Amino acid sequence: MKKNFLYQTLSFFLLQYLLFASAALLPDATTPSVHNVSRDRELLSGCNMFQGKWVIDTSYPLYQSSSCPFLEPEFDCQKYGRPDKQYLKYSWKPDSCDLPRFDGMEFLRRWRGKKIMFVGDSLSLNQWESLACMIHASVPNSKTSFVKKDSLSAVTFQDYGVSILLYRTPYLVDIQRENIGRVLKLDSIQQGNAWKGMDMLIFNTWHWWTHKGKSQPWDYVQDGSTISKDMDRLLAFYKGLTTWARWVDLNVDPTKTKVFFQGISPTHYQGRDWRSGSKNCYGEQQPLSGSIYPGGTPPEVSIVNKVLSRIKKPVYLLDITTLSQLRKDAHPSAYSGEHSGIDCSHWCLPGLPDTWNQLLYAALVM
Repeated sequence: MKKNFLYQTLSFFLLQYLLFASAALLPDATTPSVHNVSRDRELLSGCNMFQGKWVIDTSYPLYQSSSCPFLEPEFDCQKYGRPDKQYLKYSWKPDSCDLPRFDGMEFLRRWRGKKIMFVGDSLSLNQWESLACMIHASVPNSKTSFVKKDSLSAVTFQDYGVSILLYRTPYLVDIQRENIGRVLKLDSIQQGNAWKGMDMLIFNTWHWWTHKGKSQPWDYVQDGSTISKDMDRLLAFYKGLTTWARWVDLNVDPTKTKVFFQGISPTHYQGRDWRSGSKNCYGEQQPLSGSIYPGGTPPEVSIVNKVLSRIKKPVYLLDITTLSQLRKDAHPSAYSGEHSGIDCSHWCLPGLPDTWNQLLYAALVM
């Protein structure tokens, strides 16, 4: 007990010093309690937040879907008839530390007057709506505004001047309409002009790189001066992501903008991947136990790691793949609004993307 007390006391004074030294980054922040300081110190001392297991937590979910004004039908599984609720009652427990509990008011105080943008496909939409709902639950009476125009959506918490934006672009690189049709340009990122001036950027891409047939939004792919009807999709992903990495190196000032890459979000369309006789995620009500996914790591993860290892500017990888693979129970499946079919690609809200944002929050307070 004496050792624990001494550790907490030393941790308290050390973090007070750190907070004082970085006061400009924490406008109006209140002094954290000794309990929170101790947990934050564990994060500061080093921890793999992405290695762990799912545990039952009766304090979850962090909000109710019925009370979040920003939630779209495709993620509102409870509203559209999902009969079970156990999937809402899990929290992520890293093996080597405790995560700080998400505090929406503290998040707003830290990012007062700032702009945060998610850039990517509908998985970015999933995480963006989750963050907006989590913050709203902390300050339900705060004045908000919502704007949606073309590829850009924004929720602003007006009392704090914090804008949470979403820029929808499935590949990050450009698709341009030309005489021959729609061309996916692996070396062009003109739309990146819309991402400049942000205080935080969270990027994501992968799922659309596998789309073929009617769901493929391009007719040709261009790699340098070579235009073809198709190419190896993993190679195309690597080339497109390399173009994105070059954009970050050329356009991001790390003293003004924090950059994250949301890791590969898995799908659960093949029950054999988790050694089940089930066809897909429909009817799944519990996560996998332990910390290992039987289906292994998908090949696109190694491409993300390869590109990030070569980038010159600091980019933090939210390595959510394995912990999300374990959540075969967390998809909308048949409870996805008016969407037809079984959705084992996106995630219910409240649900798994709330954990992604808790990990984002932990990375920011480390």
